[in-house]
Amino acid sequence: MTTTQGFYDDLAEHYHFIFEDWSRSIERQAGILGPLLERYTGLSALRLLDCSCGIGTQALGLAQRGHTVVASDLSRASVARAQREARRLGVEVQFHVADMRELNSVPAEGFDAVLAADNALPHLLSEVDLSRAFEQMGSKLRRGGTLAATVRDYDQLIQTRPAMQPPAFFGAAGQRRIVHQVWDWDGTEYDLHLYISFETAVGWVSKHYISRYRALLRAEISASLERAGFTEVEWLEPQATSFYQPIVVARKEPS
Repeated sequence: MTTTQGFYDDLAEHYHFIFEDWSRSIERQAGILGPLLERYTGLSALRLLDCSCGIGTQALGLAQRGHTVVASDLSRASVARAQREARRLGVEVQFHVADMRELNSVPAEGFDAVLAADNALPHLLSEVDLSRAFEQMGSKLRRGGTLAATVRDYDQLIQTRPAMQPPAFFGAAGQRRIVHQVWDWDGTEYDLHLYISFETAVGWVSKHYISRYRALLRAEISASLERAGFTEVEWLEPQATSFYQPIVVARKEPS
């Protein structure tokens, strides 16, 4: 089984292909997450740590909104790609290679908000790892700071344990691609098989990436946040936020 780091290292150069239009997704997500974080922190310009930044999908857009963004990820290849994209866009973001369970290598602290988006938390397969990640995020926040994370709705998914996610079909003739996932369940965990198939001049080429996930329930996440010293845990539904995943928001104790 590929490690989580290996999964994202391998995927880094093709990650944007899972979106119909990655540039538009950057803008759209920043247009949702930016106002949300501004509302919960009470700040129009905030210092933000994106601790699962990947190739920069959230960090780049939030920096474009005028926030001061520091971004980290355990995948060195993803961070390198994010740095290239930041230079291409003329966006200032400070990047670091760091596992969210060990954020000591990120030198700054006292952030107004910490973000872990795009279903990053379910890569943490044990309660020990999840608690450690929340403790590390908390250590980077100022008192009263905000943590926000986005996670698949596993409370619903665990009931049916779907074997696959429907294929998405993107692109014009000659440059089409198909993106789909197969899920092999093992109790409350599953191996995710991500396939990206590209149409080329000589036929179709397929890329295959594998990673392990845990079906993290909302109650498990909320309890872990509270054990790590967070308060005011709140779940925001996609219908309310227009984001594609549920968002959990919590506050670091103010004193």
